Amino acid sequence: MSGSIAQGTSQTHGNTHILHFLVRLPRPMEDVWAAVATPEGIGAWCTAVDALEPRLDGAVSLRGLGAGRITAWDVDRMAEYTVEGGRLRFHLERDGTAESVLRFTHEFQGEGPTDMDWRRRFERLIAMLGADFPG
Repeated sequence: MSGSIAQGTSQTHGNTHILHFLVRLPRPMEDVWAAVATPEGIGAWCTAVDALEPRLDGAVSLRGLGAGRITAWDVDRMAEYTVEGGRLRFHLERDGTAESVLRFTHEFQGEGPTDMDWRRRFERLIAMLGADFPG
């Protein structure tokens, strides 16, 4: 498998926008975890990380997305970062024995990255995981 990005969905409720993506990844979820839960991993495909304390209620600061706290943390499965005006949730699931699925949600107020912005980021994630990324 080379990875794929299902059509994203977008909802708006007042000033709150919610983007959802389903991304199929060519690596086991244990390998993908490093890409969504470490500064090096996130920095390689998403955005630079100024702070990330890998634990529930740890500090997080993602350039261009905001600073805040880690509001959910289940090692190898789920990381949720609640930052100024928004929330980013990465939920990993097994897809067979050698692949995984990322269910991603970005909830934010006002202006934020578009679905095309996230699609480009997920394309970089798939390319990175298809290479020799150390999981």
